Amino acid sequence: MQSSDIRKAFLDFFASKGHQIVPSSSLVPENDPTLLFTNAGMNQFKDVFLGAEKRTYSRATSSQRCVRAGGKHNDLENVGYTARHHTFFEMLGNFSFGDYFKRDAIFFAWEFLTQVMQLPAEKLWITVHISDDEAADIWQKEVGVSPERFSRLDEDNFWQMGDTGPCGPSSEIFYDHGADVPGGPPGSENDDLDRYIEIWNLVFMQYERQASGELMPLPKPSVDTGMGLERISAIMQGVHTNYEIDLFQALIKAAAKACAVNDLQHKSLRVIADHIRSCAFLVSDGVIPSNEGRGYVLRRIVRRAIRHGHKLGQKGLFFADLVPALVEQMGQAYPELNQKQAQIEKVLRTEEEQFSKTLDKGMKILEEQLAKLNSAVIPGDLVFKLHDTFGFPVDLTNDIARERDLTIDITAYETLMAAQRAGAAGNQFQLDYTKTLTLEGKTDFKGYDTLEARSEIIALVIDGEQQKIATAGQKLSVVLEATPFYANSGGQVGDTGYLRVGDACFEVHDCRKAGDHFLHIGVLQAGTLTVGDLALAQVDAHVRAATALNHSATHLVHAALRKVLGEHVSQKGSLVDSQRLRFDFAHFEAMTTAQIAEVEAMVNAQIRANTEVKTDLCTMDEAKAKGAMALFGEKYGDSVRVLTMGADEFSMELCGGIHAQRTGDIGLFKIVSEAGTAAGVRRIEAVTGEQALQVINNTAALMANIASQMKASPEQLAEKLSVLMQQNKELLKEVGGLKAKLAGFAAAEWVAEAVEVNGIKVLAKRVEGLDANAQLDAVDQLKNKLGAAVVLLVNVDGDKASVIAGVTKAESKKYKAGDLMREFAQKTGGKGGGRPDMARGACPVNTLLDEALAQVVDWVASR
Repeated sequence: MQSSDIRKAFLDFFASKGHQIVPSSSLVPENDPTLLFTNAGMNQFKDVFLGAEKRTYSRATSSQRCVRAGGKHNDLENVGYTARHHTFFEMLGNFSFGDYFKRDAIFFAWEFLTQVMQLPAEKLWITVHISDDEAADIWQKEVGVSPERFSRLDEDNFWQMGDTGPCGPSSEIFYDHGADVPGGPPGSENDDLDRYIEIWNLVFMQYERQASGELMPLPKPSVDTGMGLERISAIMQGVHTNYEIDLFQALIKAAAKACAVNDLQHKSLRVIADHIRSCAFLVSDGVIPSNEGRGYVLRRIVRRAIRHGHKLGQKGLFFADLVPALVEQMGQAYPELNQKQAQIEKVLRTEEEQFSKTLDKGMKILEEQLAKLNSAVIPGDLVFKLHDTFGFPVDLTNDIARERDLTIDITAYETLMAAQRAGAAGNQFQLDYTKTLTLEGKTDFKGYDTLEARSEIIALVIDGEQQKIATAGQKLSVVLEATPFYANSGGQVGDTGYLRVGDACFEVHDCRKAGDHFLHIGVLQAGTLTVGDLALAQVDAHVRAATALNHSATHLVHAALRKVLGEHVSQKGSLVDSQRLRFDFAHFEAMTTAQIAEVEAMVNAQIRANTEVKTDLCTMDEAKAKGAMALFGEKYGDSVRVLTMGADEFSMELCGGIHAQRTGDIGLFKIVSEAGTAAGVRRIEAVTGEQALQVINNTAALMANIASQMKASPEQLAEKLSVLMQQNKELLKEVGGLKAKLAGFAAAEWVAEAVEVNGIKVLAKRVEGLDANAQLDAVDQLKNKLGAAVVLLVNVDGDKASVIAGVTKAESKKYKAGDLMREFAQKTGGKGGGRPDMARGACPVNTLLDEALAQVVDWVASR
C-alpha cells in the first residue's frame, strides 16, 4: 500500500465519521510565539482547543506537514542514526473540539487499524496514563484488548505541545515487529529498542498548562491524535525502517544518482533524503536561510545535507537538483511544491554555493586538528572557529565528532558564543572591531545617488585585528574610502552585495557602522584583497529596492497611527528589510479591528495618491520649524535629512535611510499582526507590494472556503455565525441540565456505598468526569437521600482533584464540613476550607489521596 493511498484512506475514513478534512497549515506557525515550527497536527487548532476560536465544525482530520529541527522538539542530530527520526514528517490526525472524547477516539483508532488497515489485533500493544482508569476500562472491557498487551505509564503518556498550551493524558498504540527483533514492550527495561514501535498517540485534551506550570481545565474536553504517515507506511509496506518506504526510496535513489554512489544503504543518503524534504517545504512556506531564528535552522539543515554529500564524494552542487524528485513524490498532495519549485531550487542552490566555497577549507582545518588531538573531546575554541569562520553549525561539527566516536566541548563553545553575543549588544561588531580600528576621517556614503561606486580599500579587519591582505575563504570586514552600501541604522538593515577587485569577489552579507566608518562584513569567495586596492562596490539592487519600499511604508504607518490613535504615539523601534516591516510604538492598549482597518486605509490612500517622496537637507532648527518629527534617542548631526511624503505633507520625519521615489512605488500595504511587546508598547508587522497582495489573496481564498463550508455567501457569514453561536449557547445550557440529571442518577447509585457511624451515614468517594456544578449537585442530592449524613466527593481530573464536603444541617454543629476539609487537605498536600455545612478544596492525585478517603469514617467516629 503506497504512502499516498494510506494518507487518502485515513482522511476518507474520518470524513466518513463526520470529520471535516482540513488542509495542512504552514510550517511557520501563525500568531504563536511559543513555537519555532509547526510540529504537530494540532498546532493550527490550538486556539480552538483553548476556546478562543470557533470553527464551523467540531470534528476535523488532516495530514499535517511538520518539522522538528529546533527549539524543544529537535530531532536533527538523530537523523541518519535511527530508523524513525526525521526533521520533516507528515502527521495524520483526527480531532474533536468538545464533541466526542475518549470512547469514540479509541474505537475510531481501533477500527481504522484493524479493519481498514487490517492489522492483526495481536500485533498491537496499548498504553494509557497511570491515572486514566476511564481509558483503561474502554480498552480492556469494551474493545477487548488483552491485559497481556497493555501498559500503564506515567510521563510517556502525558502529552503537551510545549512548555505552555493544551495538554492531557494520552493513550499510545504500538506495533509489535515480532520476537526476532530486539526490544521489550512499552514500560519495560528494553522498550527503547526496535521491536515495539509507537504508531499512534491519542491525546485527551483536558488542560491548558500556564507559564507558571499550573494546569487549567480547558472549556471542553477534546481529542487530539497523531499518527506518523511514515511509520504506518513502513508497517503497511512490510519494511522495518521509515527510509525503506516508497516516499524515501525515490529520494534516496535520486540522491544516490546526484552523488554518484551505488550503496543505497549508506546513512548519508538517508540524511540527504530527509533534509531535502524539510528544506524544500520550509522554503515553500517562506523561510529563507539566515543567521537567526527559523532561517538559521534552515541553514543548519541545508549545510548538514551538503556535508553528507561531500562525505559521499560529491564536491560539486547537487542538493537543489533533488527538488524535482521531491515534487514528483509529494507535489500532488502539496501543490505548493509545484507552484514554488523554481524558487525552492534557487534558494537552496544559492545557499549550497555559499557554503560549498568554505566547506573544503573548514574540513581541512578540522582534519588537521583532529590528527593532533590527544583526547576524545574536540576543543570548544575549534568548534567556535568552524562556526564563526566557515559557517559550520555546531550540530554539524557534533555530527562529524559522533561519526568518529568523539565528543565536543560544548560548554567552552557556548561560553565563546555568549561572549560574542555580549559583544554584539547595541552594535553587533563594535566590540570586535572598533578597539583596533584606528583610522582617521570617515567613510563617504554615496548610496543616496548610486548603487555602484569604485573606492579604495583602506582597512581589512580579520578576527578583530587590522591586516594588510585577505585570502579566499576568510570572513572579514572591509572598510572603503567611499561606499554606496547603506549601514544598518534607524531600523533599516544594512545593504548586501559584492566588492570586486579583478578576479577577487567579496560577498557582503551586512554593512554596519564603527564610529564614522562603514564595515562591509562578509566572506571573500575568491582571490585576494589588499589594503590600497581599488574595489568596485555593487549593492544588490533588488534587495535594496524592496527594503526601501518597506522603509517608506513605516513612515506612512507612523503618521497614520498618530492620526488614528493620538499624538501620544511615538516610535519605540523598528526593523525594515526586504521581506517585511516591523514597527514598535508607544500606546496603552491593543488596537481594535476598526483602528487597524483605518490605519491600513489611510496608508493605502497615500500610496494611491502617488506623491513624490521629498528629501531636504537643513539644520536641526530649520527641521523643527518645518514641524519634522525627530525620534527620541536618535543622534543627529548639525545637518539633517527631512523626509516628506504623502498628500498635504502627511508624514514629515528626520531620517537618514533609503526610501522610495514616490509613494505609489509601495504598491499595497497590509498589516498582518498587532500585538504587545512590553508595558505600553505595541508592535505592528506588515508587508507591502506583492507580499501584501499574496496575504489578501490567501485571506480571500480562506473566506471563500469558509463560506462554502457554511453554505453561505461571504456577505452572509456574520449573520450565519451569530445564529450558530446562539444555537451553541442554548446547547450548552441544555448540556448543563443533562449533567445535573446525570449527577442525580449517579448519586442514587452511590447511596448504597454509605456506612453508618454514630447514627449518621458517611460516604467518602473518589469519582471522575464531573464538572464543578455537577459535583456540587451530587453532594446536595446525596445529603438529601441519606438523611443525617457526612459526604465527601473527590473528583479526579488528571493529576489534580477537586474536593467537596457536605454535612446535613442538623449534624453540621458536631461534624463541621470546614474542619473535615482542612484535615483532608492537610493529609493529601492540598488546601481547602468552608462553612460547617459545605466546604471546598483541591489536592494532588497521589497515594495519600486514597489513604485520606479511607480515614473519613474514622474522623466521624472520633467526634
